[in-house]
Amino acid sequence: MAKLTKEEVKHVANLARLAITEEEAEKFAEQLGKITDFAEQLNELDTTNVEPTTHVLPLVNVMREDVAAEGLARDVMMLNVKEQEDGQVKVPAIM
Repeated sequence: MAKLTKEEVKHVANLARLAITEEEAEKFAEQLGKITDFAEQLNELDTTNVEPTTHVLPLVNVMREDVAAEGLARDVMMLNVKEQEDGQVKVPAIM
């Protein structure tokens, strides 16, 4: 992979709204170049018989079934309410 230039690093920093100095741009160009060189080594691996995957573990949907169930009875629920009016919870006005 081609080495990243200081200008490219400054451009990415600008997109990320980061202010960097010339020295930092030079340092980051070198560091990012090493990272991309390391990642480029993955292209050397033979992945012919490897199926694409989104996760390394065989996860399945672990959520419970969505089943309708009876809720609390209104009179039981209203036992926990400070104020009520006509079977409704009374709350302070916000406007």
